[in-house]
Amino acid sequence: MNQDNGGVIGKINTPTTTLASGVWSLDSQFDSQSSSIWPLAFPQTTIANSCRFDGASSDDLERTPSSSGNNTTNTVSVWLKRSKVDEEDFIIYGEDGSTNRCKITFKDNNQLQVTTVVSSSNNLVYETNRLFRDTSAWYHFVFAFDSTLSTAGDRCRIYVNGVEETSFATETDMGQNTSNTLSTSGKTVYIGSQNSGNFFNGCMAEYIFVDGQQLLPTSFGAFNPVTNIWEPIAYAGTYGTNGFRLDFADSSALGNDVSGNDNDFTVQNLTSVNQSTDTCSNNFATWNFLTNGSYQTLSEGGLKGTGNTSSNNGNTWSTIHFPSAGKWYWETKVIAHSSSANYPQVGIIRDNTIDQADMNTGSGGYVSSSNDCYYPAGSTTVYSKDGNDTVSATSVNDILMCAMDSTAGAMKFWIGVNGTWFASGDPANGNNAQWAETGDYQPVAFQSNFNNSVSETNFGSPTFSISSGNADANGHGNFEYAPPTGFFALCTKNIAEFGG
Repeated sequence: MNQDNGGVIGKINTPTTTLASGVWSLDSQFDSQSSSIWPLAFPQTTIANSCRFDGASSDDLERTPSSSGNNTTNTVSVWLKRSKVDEEDFIIYGEDGSTNRCKITFKDNNQLQVTTVVSSSNNLVYETNRLFRDTSAWYHFVFAFDSTLSTAGDRCRIYVNGVEETSFATETDMGQNTSNTLSTSGKTVYIGSQNSGNFFNGCMAEYIFVDGQQLLPTSFGAFNPVTNIWEPIAYAGTYGTNGFRLDFADSSALGNDVSGNDNDFTVQNLTSVNQSTDTCSNNFATWNFLTNGSYQTLSEGGLKGTGNTSSNNGNTWSTIHFPSAGKWYWETKVIAHSSSANYPQVGIIRDNTIDQADMNTGSGGYVSSSNDCYYPAGSTTVYSKDGNDTVSATSVNDILMCAMDSTAGAMKFWIGVNGTWFASGDPANGNNAQWAETGDYQPVAFQSNFNNSVSETNFGSPTFSISSGNADANGHGNFEYAPPTGFFALCTKNIAEFGG
């Protein structure tokens, strides 16, 4: 090897990107590992799609088996991301008549609960001490049942991100040879609800049910040897009579079983826009339910905001913070408003703080000089820290474009509507930013006491139909308008590569 190139032979001498060709420099090796594109020695799998469930729309998936499988021994594996907390959300529910049932759910106190009921009496109750309140994270859950085992504590085992859950607030072991009713002929199994109630809010990906086997999480995932993060791997086993695998790759048939069994689920209120590219392999920003308070209602996976008429002004900010460097793009669609002063508002916020009283000032928009917010108002004015710009008023179905650049150590922010940047701005060339400032920022949305003003934000996985379809230069995201050159969707794949 020629030492002039400063290179080292990689762990596996297989160039997979343009970062290197045959010989990897140290910095290219580091960048590749950080971006999860280094050739790893384990079967890495990319999950491309998820299904976005919305409780307000009564979304779920339902299937009624035509024959019974194994109700004593089976395994449920699912990747999921919650968009709401402090409510009961069902992962799966099955029943065998009115007295026998199985439910796996997040309770309204955010503990995870697995319960089976036999003859109207609790048979198994595992309720975790751990709370699941992170709306920015993807979790992998495995629920592995085998009630034929002699050791009571082995009959139901719960794994979270590859690690067995052992700390329970309530721990009632499953009775020997009892049923969990998830594979019963003529009895409906519900994904995302409890018999059309207590609907799940958030995204689910790679949903697998294995009928007849109690499996370990290593059948579905592995720890990345570079990052030590639990990641999905392809399941290579059999599925059994009522087993299924839902990959949500067909937007026209989100209940399609791709296991080979054709145990398809019927969709309830799910349409093609419920297909999402927000997955455990590439996590996109959403609005953070934990910062939302009572001022607006979040739905559609935490991307739709509806102002509450009985509340004061309020805001929510994103689950993913801007990294210290990089260029980022997102869009917000105006869905509804009631008057010229009552518009949804979007923009950026510094340090996760805003003075609530400051939001009561201005005609549909205000910027606090101490907190440095910037967003369009519902009139013909854009309010900014440094002054006002006159623009066209936003209307229902308008799409607001936001671009943020922090690569030079100072933040620049542009905003536009329907393909035109305000003040003839040009984010691609760095010209005419509406605002230049230093500080720590992230996206923010306001849906205050604006008579049910409504907006839906697209960080790259939209909740509304896109007529054109534009990805960023990395191939991530689906936007109505092309992201400016060099600007990217706010997701973990892009942050790993461009986030500084």
